[in-house]
Amino acid sequence: MPLKLKQKAPHFALPDQDGTEHTLKEYQGKWVALYFYPKDDTPGCAKEACSFRDGYAPLKRAGIAVLGVSADAVKSHQKFAKKFSLPFPLLADEEKTVVALYGVWGKKKFMGREYMGISRTTFLIDRTGKIAKIYENVKPDDHAAEILADVKQLKKK
Repeated sequence: MPLKLKQKAPHFALPDQDGTEHTLKEYQGKWVALYFYPKDDTPGCAKEACSFRDGYAPLKRAGIAVLGVSADAVKSHQKFAKKFSLPFPLLADEEKTVVALYGVWGKKKFMGREYMGISRTTFLIDRTGKIAKIYENVKPDDHAAEILADVKQLKKK
């Protein structure tokens, strides 16, 4: 069943690139940009991660935690985070349980070939743990700025 706005975001517990476990509960009281991406160190994913890196300071000042999630292993995340100097956690969902919970794992097509993979999707989770916005078909270049603008709008409501 697809997730909906104002629904409680599904709980997760996943290790980051350093092996430290992160849970959604520990981010209670903060906005969370939980972004799912297909694969470490691929062109679109690197572009999106660097967009978050470059926009990280204003996001952090606005009280927004950034968490990247893919099915890559912790070691892969370590290399990716180091290569691009990423200042935020990349969570390893090797069992694909969290990508399934959030409904971002499924059939994809590329160059006429079908395969299973992660759809580039971001969930903006509010301070109470509810989904405030869902971004599908994300444009990696300006995604961080888009989230910052949306949080500022949502805080006014």
